[in-house]
Amino acid sequence: MHPVGLVVAAKLLASFHTILFVGTAAVLYLVYRHLSDRDAVEGIATLPGFFIFNVIPFFRTRYDFLNWGFHVTGHSVFQFRLLRNHVIVISGEQARGDFLNAKGLDLQEGFRVLSGALPFVQGITSDLRQRRIAQIYKRLAHIQKTDHLTLLVPDILGDACQVMTSWGTAGIFDPFEKIYELVFQTTVRCLTATEIADDRALVARLKLLYDNVDSGTTPSSVLFPYFPSFAMLRKLRATKAIYDIVVAAVQVRKQTGQTQNDSLQVLLDAGDDPTMIVGFIMGLLIAGARSTGTTAGWLVAFLGCHPQWQTTALAEARGLVSRHGSAPMVLAAAKPGLSLSEITEILSTVPLAAWEEETPVLDALIRETLRIAQPHVAMRRNVGPELYLDGNLVPTGAFVVCPFSTVHLDPELYPDPWKFDPSRPPAKGDHSYIGWGGGRVNCLGTRLAKVEMKLIVSLLLLTFEFTTVDTSGHMANPPPQPNWNDILTCRPAGKFYSLKYSMRQAS
Repeated sequence: MHPVGLVVAAKLLASFHTILFVGTAAVLYLVYRHLSDRDAVEGIATLPGFFIFNVIPFFRTRYDFLNWGFHVTGHSVFQFRLLRNHVIVISGEQARGDFLNAKGLDLQEGFRVLSGALPFVQGITSDLRQRRIAQIYKRLAHIQKTDHLTLLVPDILGDACQVMTSWGTAGIFDPFEKIYELVFQTTVRCLTATEIADDRALVARLKLLYDNVDSGTTPSSVLFPYFPSFAMLRKLRATKAIYDIVVAAVQVRKQTGQTQNDSLQVLLDAGDDPTMIVGFIMGLLIAGARSTGTTAGWLVAFLGCHPQWQTTALAEARGLVSRHGSAPMVLAAAKPGLSLSEITEILSTVPLAAWEEETPVLDALIRETLRIAQPHVAMRRNVGPELYLDGNLVPTGAFVVCPFSTVHLDPELYPDPWKFDPSRPPAKGDHSYIGWGGGRVNCLGTRLAKVEMKLIVSLLLLTFEFTTVDTSGHMANPPPQPNWNDILTCRPAGKFYSLKYSMRQAS
């Protein structure tokens, strides 16, 4: 091409880019004018600025973004647009109570649209009718009945023993990764099928696939779920692989006719259809493993840099054994050099009622860890008629967000809120602690999650001495601070911590 032609082409290209830029800006401006006025509720403060700039912070730095919203508006309730979605953010005791007790606010719709972090399969884990949701809740309640949970205790301890054995007698690891891996294994045991839980390689693959679902959950894949982006395709592939694993386990059980003491058997014996069974396992597995794994990882990390609480919890675990273990087991517990498998066997003799009713120290540790290190944001959608939260109108179709940080990190409710202090008294006021939910919506897996964490932490305490250390190898001081912008693991920002451990000399 001649030089003159190149100049003309360059000018044309520059003109095209200019036109494209101006055209795009004009379209965005018109969309902004259209959406910014639509659905806005009079009397509720609105976030300033171009609504497009809300998208990335809401998904990537949600804690900072919501705090900024409260600060910049100067109100305890504000609203903003998340593209086509109208979102109202609430705080304060009255608004929180109204939110938790409102009948028209739908949990599934809120989580599906604003989070999208589950492996959604149409009609299996999403877009479920209310009857199917009630059926899932009923099955989860059945799995946590005393007789079934009692039978699960030795299995949970057995899985924990196998995982801890793989650590060796001493070493150092990332507690937020390794403890989560352990909890993922025990949760697979509790909520899926024996055929899956007994296959450690398959469990590892399943965890990796769920990690791929997490990495495929981006702002674009949530807000534009039908756009075939690379992230969405990665998420779909992982979801399909998870689906195939669960379906295969169901088919094997049906073909062999063997019965097992597991959740799959409970679902099959109840006559549930295949879509119900697959949806139950796919959805509840990751929901349970994520929250319980995050809490357990942080609980261990906190114990590792609070020796006094580690000593107190260890004494409680030993007390359980001395009161409830069989005589030979109690005598064995006093011998030095007890093996991990022997300790596992001893703990398996402690009755379920003792774990639930005689562990006030572990209860306080779990409660405080949930308060500091569970970066949950409750999300609902108003699927009923318009309603009011503390006098603020919530139109039909609007989303409502309630950050747990406005409760659990409120210095008026919890002085020095970032301090790990399991001895602190309960905060005053209604719904001043919502670690397990509140009002009409509570965590239906609470009983299982508590027992699971108590068993794992007790086995760890009785087997190992451990310390949470910084990069210099010294005990972390100050202790690591959870990063609430990390909505999955709450992993500390900008710093790396490890758990240094060695086999405990029993006494």
